[in-house]
Amino acid sequence: MERADTLIVGARVIDGTGAPAVERDVAVRDGRIVAIAEPGGLSHWTADHTFDARGKVLAPGFIDVHTHDDTHVIRSPQMMPKITQGVTTVIVGNCGISASPVTLRSDPPDPMNLLGDASAFRYPTFAAYVDAVNDARPTVNVGALIGHTALRNNHMDRLDRAATADEIAGMRAQLEEALDHGALGLSSGLAYGSAFNAPPEEVEALAEPLGKAGALYTTHMRTEFDAILDAMNEAYGVGRHARVPVVISHLKCAGPSNWGRSVEVLKSLETVRDGQPVGCDCYPYNRSSSTLDLKQVTGDIDITITWSEPHPEMAGKLIREVADEWKVSQQDAAKRLQPAGAVYHNMSEDDVRRILSHPATMVGSDGLPNDPLPHPRLWGAFPRVLGHYARDTALITLEEAVRKMTSLSARRFGLSERGEVREGFHADLVVFDPERVRDAATFAKPQQAAEGIDAVWVNGVLTYREQAVTGARAGRFVARGAASKVDAAGAF
Repeated sequence: MERADTLIVGARVIDGTGAPAVERDVAVRDGRIVAIAEPGGLSHWTADHTFDARGKVLAPGFIDVHTHDDTHVIRSPQMMPKITQGVTTVIVGNCGISASPVTLRSDPPDPMNLLGDASAFRYPTFAAYVDAVNDARPTVNVGALIGHTALRNNHMDRLDRAATADEIAGMRAQLEEALDHGALGLSSGLAYGSAFNAPPEEVEALAEPLGKAGALYTTHMRTEFDAILDAMNEAYGVGRHARVPVVISHLKCAGPSNWGRSVEVLKSLETVRDGQPVGCDCYPYNRSSSTLDLKQVTGDIDITITWSEPHPEMAGKLIREVADEWKVSQQDAAKRLQPAGAVYHNMSEDDVRRILSHPATMVGSDGLPNDPLPHPRLWGAFPRVLGHYARDTALITLEEAVRKMTSLSARRFGLSERGEVREGFHADLVVFDPERVRDAATFAKPQQAAEGIDAVWVNGVLTYREQAVTGARAGRFVARGAASKVDAAGAF
């Protein structure tokens, strides 16, 4: 008689590879998937817990490849915005901003303030951050990138210039220490003022240690507006120089003058992918969110204020409404509101659909957990893909939606033995109702749990069931494994 900790029976298994769904029973023991069989094939097994998944889908736990959960996984280890979506692993440190390694001289520079105030930055070394994650034991696993802007903050007296050779050497030493402790790679946020003046040569020099470590480079490019193709070429160039895979973060065509250009943007990606490993992620919404950027306050688009340090009462209002109320221009209103956060109504739905459906695209939420009025992607990105885009509009199949959230992400980022329902793999699993799954979070009420997520296991531990956490937390820091340069379709 075989023994399991958990038997999941009668499930419609979507294994994460893109293969068609099949009905299977699955056994979990000691945090791993130990057996998969046709229905009834595990009837000779005993288990401490049996979960009836008939009529439901069993999939690998979702991997959120683009988060700013760096400090949230420690301060709020229940991780409600993510576990309620079926997310079992988050990748932190995106857009050039990471919680470690960081030593502040004063307040964190924009956009590092998205992770919290100065008190949130307690990790002068990456090893200290790893220890803090494991001590917090969040409900989700945590993989981490190292932020270019964070490194610049540590070694430069001001961020509006290029780094010197000595400063780059100091940054590289910290990056190498982090890679030795399992960091997944380097991220940049070249669109932000804190890194915009870093020339390509600075990023290329800093990226050089990534190749030997088997790590990757991710980038919030220098622009997502009119010069987007130039920015993409710069990203490809970093990858070629360092001989590493490249992931373009939250790929989009921003601003009305760019709407419709996703055809040529994706053509650029496809052309380069013939010769080097390049991919992207996106979130399934046509509005973006970040700190309030004066360069984007042009009057061309609506901008909603989500928080303002000097004027918190303006949260939820359009910047043009604030400007009218104060009888000033939108630009002057923006200056008075800073530091602040905003949602930008800056994308075309057609472009979002085209980018999301491309085979190279992973799903990432880019949610901001410290925002008091967050973009609904924080709580809703993954069920929105499953419900709205796969089921309701049939943009992609359910199997393809799951692949974009699981195996594609695990292989790209080197998350070994995760991202698939496969014997021997870690038992990060989600059961959801394909007919009911949907995002409940809206721009007006963004902090709402998804519907149709029935159960979530992290490292074999039942963590979320029937709209409630169980209280068990089994997440851990996940070190870089062997990143794959090819996915199931033969392309990175």
